[in-house]
Amino acid sequence: MMVYFYLLWIFGYFLLLLLLVRKWPSEKGKNLNEPAVLPSITLVIPFRNEANLVGSMVEELKRISPEIQEILLVDDQSEDDSFSLFSGQIQSHSKFDLLKSPGVGKKAALEWGIRQARGEIILTSDADCSFAKGWAKEMATPFQNPEVQLVAGPVLSKADARIFPEVFQQIEWASILLVTQFSFRSLKPLLCSGANLAFRKSAFLRVGGYMGNDHLLSGDDEFLLKKIAMEFGAASCLYLPYQQALVYTLPEPSLYFLFNQRIRWASKWKEHGSLVHGGIAILAALSQWVWLFSFVLPLAGILGIWVLVGLWAGKLAIERWALQKVLRSFGRTPGRYWALTSLFHPFYVIGVSLGSIWGKFEWKGRSN
Repeated sequence: MMVYFYLLWIFGYFLLLLLLVRKWPSEKGKNLNEPAVLPSITLVIPFRNEANLVGSMVEELKRISPEIQEILLVDDQSEDDSFSLFSGQIQSHSKFDLLKSPGVGKKAALEWGIRQARGEIILTSDADCSFAKGWAKEMATPFQNPEVQLVAGPVLSKADARIFPEVFQQIEWASILLVTQFSFRSLKPLLCSGANLAFRKSAFLRVGGYMGNDHLLSGDDEFLLKKIAMEFGAASCLYLPYQQALVYTLPEPSLYFLFNQRIRWASKWKEHGSLVHGGIAILAALSQWVWLFSFVLPLAGILGIWVLVGLWAGKLAIERWALQKVLRSFGRTPGRYWALTSLFHPFYVIGVSLGSIWGKFEWKGRSN
C-alpha cells in the first residue's frame, strides 16, 4: 500500500509543478520602455544598523534616481552611525531626504516615510538591494491603468556558485517566485516582497496602512497585499515576473542566519486570518514529512527500494526542470549544488515550520 501511495505522490507532484510552470511567462521578459507619462514616484527605504552598506547603497540609489522624484531613507532607531553616514553621503543630492522614524520597527519606519512622501506611487525596497536598469519605470508603468493599486516584482538573492548556502537561497527564491506568479495569475495573491513593491499612496491610506499587524516584526508586504486585494479586488494587484523588474538582495551569510530569517517570516502565518493561507502553509510543511517518511520504503522489499530511488530521482529531475525555467528567465542557472539543495530542502522546511511554532528569532537586535 505504501509503495502505491508514493507512486501516486510523485505523479501528483509532477502535475502540481506542471501547473505552476504553465503560469510562468515563456518569454524572457517584456519591454515597457516605451515613452509614457508616469505618475510621480517616491522610493521609501527603511534601514537599521546598516553602516557597512551606506556607500554602496547611496551609489545604487544615485544610479536609479533619474526615474524617481523623491528618495526617502528612514532610520529605524539605528544603534550604529548609519544616520550620520547617510547624512554626509546625500547632503548634495536634492532628491534624497533622510528621516528618523518616531516609532519602533520596520513598519513604523515605512509608514512614517510613506506619510511624508510627495509621490503618488510608493516604491519600497531594502538597504541591501540592487536594481535592474529601468526598474522604477518598469514598476510604475502599470499604474497608468487607474484600476491597478499594487504591483509586486521579483526578488532573487545574489549567489556565489561555490558557496552552498548562497546557491540554496537563490534556488529557494526561484520557488517562491513560481508560487507568487501562480497565485497572482489565479487572482488569489498570497506572496510578495517588500524589497520590490509598488502601490498607490492613496490605496495605502485607504486600507489603514499596517494597522492591525504593526505589532509583528515582519509581514509589512503580505499583510498590505491582502488588505489592498480585499478592498479593491484581486485584479487590482499585479505581479511582474520579468528581468526588467528584478531586484537582487544580499544572501544571508550562513544557514543559521537563513533559518532565523525564514522563521521570522513564517511565524506570522497564524496572523493572516485566512483559511487558504493557513491551509497552504500547513500542507507545505506536511508534504515535506511525506518526503522524509519515504526512507522507510526499503521495508517493503526490493520494490520499495526501487520506488525510493525513483521517487527521489524524479523529485530532483522535476524540480530542476521547473525551477531552471524561472532562473533562466533572469539569466541565472541552477548551479552545481542543485541535487544537494533538493535533498536538503525537506529538512530545511520542517526546521523552519517547527521554529515558527516554538522557536525564537532575532532581527536587527530585536527578538520575538
